[in-house]
Formats: sequence, structure tokens, C-alpha cells
Amino acid sequence: MSGRREKISVITLGCSKNTVDSEVLLRQLEEAGLKTSHNPGNVEGGTVIINTCGFIQDAQEESVDMILRFAEARKSKKIDKLIVMGCLSQRFQNELEKEIPEVDHYFGVHHLKEIIQAAGGRFHAGLLTQRSLTTPSHYAYLKISEGCSRHCAFCSIPAIRGPHVSRPVEDVLREARWLTDRGVKEIMLIAQDLTWYGRDIYGEQKLPGLLAELSDIPGLKWIRLHYAYPSSFPWEIISLMKEKENICHYLDIPFQHVSDHVLQKMRRGHDGQMIRDMTERLRKEIPDVALRTTLLVGHPGETEKDFQQLLDFVRETRFDRLGVFPYSHEEGTYAWHHYKDEIPEKEKHERVSELMAVQEEIARQKNQEKTGKTFTVLIDRKEGDFWVGRTEYDSPEVDQEVLIRWKAGDKIKPGQFYPVKITRVRDFDLFGETV
Repeated sequence: MSGRREKISVITLGCSKNTVDSEVLLRQLEEAGLKTSHNPGNVEGGTVIINTCGFIQDAQEESVDMILRFAEARKSKKIDKLIVMGCLSQRFQNELEKEIPEVDHYFGVHHLKEIIQAAGGRFHAGLLTQRSLTTPSHYAYLKISEGCSRHCAFCSIPAIRGPHVSRPVEDVLREARWLTDRGVKEIMLIAQDLTWYGRDIYGEQKLPGLLAELSDIPGLKWIRLHYAYPSSFPWEIISLMKEKENICHYLDIPFQHVSDHVLQKMRRGHDGQMIRDMTERLRKEIPDVALRTTLLVGHPGETEKDFQQLLDFVRETRFDRLGVFPYSHEEGTYAWHHYKDEIPEKEKHERVSELMAVQEEIARQKNQEKTGKTFTVLIDRKEGDFWVGRTEYDSPEVDQEVLIRWKAGDKIKPGQFYPVKITRVRDFDLFGETV
């Protein structure tokens, strides 16, 4: 025998939840003695596994393009095997098998064991709270549940990922300790719906209790919350944010809209006044809280009046971070079956641009207010002539960064915290110097 290890290249598309799925898979494959790489720049030979996104049309097209690229490589024998997994193949496996038969195996989102076996490995249940990190070694995403039990009209997640299933508190804590033991200092709690966490297995919301226990883990400096649904928000976590220094004053709450008419069409389960009251209370309880939200424009039934309400709401609320998406008419959703996708694509994208122009001005003003102030900054990397880091008010990959010009003799290191004085700003970036 030559002793040559089989090469496995994993390519991840989509959100941070997909990133975690790939990291769990990589850990299992490495345990099997396989030689792995993640998102390699060049792939020759071996097995390629593509972890796809199927949430909205743009993401689906990106995933299909990637599959076609490697299907051609498989056809010309540049790679030995091609496996497709994740959300796209969960939604459209039958169609994909017919259209792109060069793929050796298609798997959905709940077939980890089968994927490992198809790649030449063996599944180890005892490794499910361990991962091979693809992020910088000082931060990691921590998925605390899977799926969603909400019934928003526009959303395909329940059809793809199934109903909400919480991970036991003990498993989450075990994984968090495993991560911090290996140098992770910042954890982003992620789920399709953090708010629902615990209700399915404990009969009550467990996010506050989980957060309290996580905050006591030695070495864990920052804990960040992503994707908390507005309805039935667990307000106990606000008290914890005030009490615990390592819980970031940062909340990601996808409001989607503020018009009562649109929220009803979206089947969100609350009205615009509840959203306004919530943002006001959050800012009152924690004045420096960074509020991130996502908004959806062009939903069936959205009128110009509804959109103007949304614009006014963004101007009044002055979100710290904001993402805007045009409505995508997704097969299998409530909207697909009950509404007509009547707003032209051009108009949807014009509304996105108009909202983002408002947000850009808000971001510029908020950044100007930071000039001359000093913040604790976690350094992520060196890029060109700058050290690049973030404050507690910014999450990796989606929020703004702090740039510190590199100087000979610098003792700055990625993964370390430094006090940084902000010296100048751009719309979505800060520049500073260590003090």
C-alpha cells in the first residue's frame, strides 16, 4: 500500500449555519484519516463536496453554477468524485439528479452519516460537539438549534430544515468549552430562531439560562447573539447583558418590515407598534446596544405607502447595522401558493437601493460620532498595510471593521484585544490607532 491519504475538498456556500455544518463534517473526515481542505483556490483530483445554499434565487443560482463547474471537472476526470449536500439538494434533489447527472451523490441537510460514508469515512457520534474550524482560530459560530417552527409567508427554511429542534444545553456547553480550550475567544450564537430555543425539549425558553452558563466559561471574552425572532423575545437576556461583561451589547433581530399591512401578509405574528416599542425599550435598557436587522422589500401586497412607512421607520430608528433584500418568490412557501409575485424586479431593487442610501447616511453619522473615542478592538487579521479588527458592536463578515495602519515593530497579533482610538471614519469603516 502507498499510504497516500484520500483528498477531500469541501466548498461551503451560504450562511454561517452552513459553515458550522461543513466544520462538523470536516472534523469527522479528518478523524477518518482523510486529507481535507476548505474552499481551496485550486482543486485537482480527489473528492469535492459542495455544501449548497437554496434559500433564495440568487443563492440557488450561485450553488448551481458551482455544481456545474465541478460537474465538468468530474466529467473530464479532473476530480474523482463529486458530492452535493445542503439546502439546495434538500429542496431540489430530483430536479438536480436529472439536470446534472455527473454528480455522484446528492444529500439533503440531515444526512451527515451518509455523506461521511460516501466520502470514504466512518461516522463518530462522539465527535458531534467537535469541529474543524474554518474561521480564524479566535472566533467561532455556535449553532444551538436547527430548523424553524414559524410560518412566515415568504420563508422556505421550515420546508428545507424542518421544524425547530433545540440542541440540549449540555451539548452546547460542551462544544463551547471545547472551542475555548482551543483558543476561541468570541462565540456567535446562531440559529434560524434563537428566541424559540428550548421550548421544544424543555417546555420553556432556555436562551437566558444558556447565556448565563456560557458567560461563566473561562477564556470566553465575547458572546454575540444572531437571529432572535421579535415575537416572545426573552427579555431576561437584557439583564444578563448589563450584568455580564462578556455578553456583547449587540442584537441581531430580523424585523423584515414595519407596515401592519405587510406584516400581516408576511404572517409575522406581530404588528408594527410592537416593533417600535421593542426598539425603543432596547435602546432605553442598553443605550449603547448595536441593533442589526434585515428588511424585506417587494413582498406581495407591499404598496408605495407601505414602503414609505418602512423608510420613515429606518430614518427614525437609526439602526446600527442593516441588511435589505428584495422579495424572492420561493417554491413551497405560503406566498408561493397564495400570492402573486406582482411587484416588478426593477422596482424591488430600486426600493433596496433607496433604503440602503438612507442607511448609508445613518452609518456615516454614527461613525462620525465615534471619532476621538477609544474602543476595545479584537484583531482578526493583517491585510495589506492594515491590521483589521472589530469592536464588540460588529460581527465578523457582515459588519464594519476597524483598520489600524501597520508599523514596523508592531506587537499587534491577531486574536488579541487592544484599546484603539478612532481617528477618522468612512461610511462603513473606522480607522484608528492603538493607545
